[in-house]
Amino acid sequence: MELLGEVHERYRFRIHAYCLFNHWHAIIQTPEANLSQGMQWLGLAYSSWYNARHDRVGPLFQGRFRSVPVEEGAWVYELSLYVQLNPVRTLAFGLDKKRRRTQAMGLTQPPTPEEVTVRLKCLREYPWSSYRAYGGYTGGSEWLTTEEILRRGSRKAGESRAKYRKHVKERLTHGIDESGLERFRDAVGIGSAHFVDRIKKLSGEGERETERRDRLRERVSYEEVVKAVESVRGRKRKEWLHKHGDWGKWIVLRLARQYCGLTLSELGQQTGGSDYAAVSMGRRRFEKRVKADRKLRSTYDQAKRMLNI
Repeated sequence: MELLGEVHERYRFRIHAYCLFNHWHAIIQTPEANLSQGMQWLGLAYSSWYNARHDRVGPLFQGRFRSVPVEEGAWVYELSLYVQLNPVRTLAFGLDKKRRRTQAMGLTQPPTPEEVTVRLKCLREYPWSSYRAYGGYTGGSEWLTTEEILRRGSRKAGESRAKYRKHVKERLTHGIDESGLERFRDAVGIGSAHFVDRIKKLSGEGERETERRDRLRERVSYEEVVKAVESVRGRKRKEWLHKHGDWGKWIVLRLARQYCGLTLSELGQQTGGSDYAAVSMGRRRFEKRVKADRKLRSTYDQAKRMLNI
């Protein structure tokens, strides 16, 4: 939980929902298009902590994390319910031995009213998911963002949490073992046909959708970013790209960080050999300058439009 808060700070992840159990699910928004970097850091940080605590060595997680792009709107609201219900789906809270066995076989009938009551109690008391914050039972962590998903259930702030609790109960009452979203676990994207088609076009050809998703490439290259800034700068890169403090250099760094997926170290190498700390400090200064300088912000937006992002 502490590391989730730290990845939010380090990589500007917006964490909308999560559930931790024998594995974990989360709905994460990445304004800087840096999911891989943040997840790599999170996995290594947790593995190092766990190995030190339990006096073990070697990998902790089985393979790379799995991610699926999700369209906003009703899709992300439904997905949040799926994430919150994972403890009762996976751990079969409130079921006797026979019912647990039939659930494992995929033959589970909708739960009885008594089972629904037990499961709702378990969800309210389960400390390792975001449901208690969504249901209004606790304030939740500072790094958890609930408002965007809650307002999709009800525009009235005073009713949104009550509506969310109602929707959770409805899905518990009608059975939760064959969630339609489970069929999308290996899909290239979750959303409308138009949205999924866009993701497929970005990810290239492939016989299986998992192959497409694994090859999902960045939308722009570093070279495209430099050419766009050359155009708005009106001068060739050799005149300014490696020059300390030049605003064109920092527009390149900002755009490349957001849309090319480069690390801070890689950005430093591309722009004259600056180290990680220097790039990080310079980016923070430039962020403040962009906010304060309307003309510079307009130039940045012009370069961004040229990239068709």
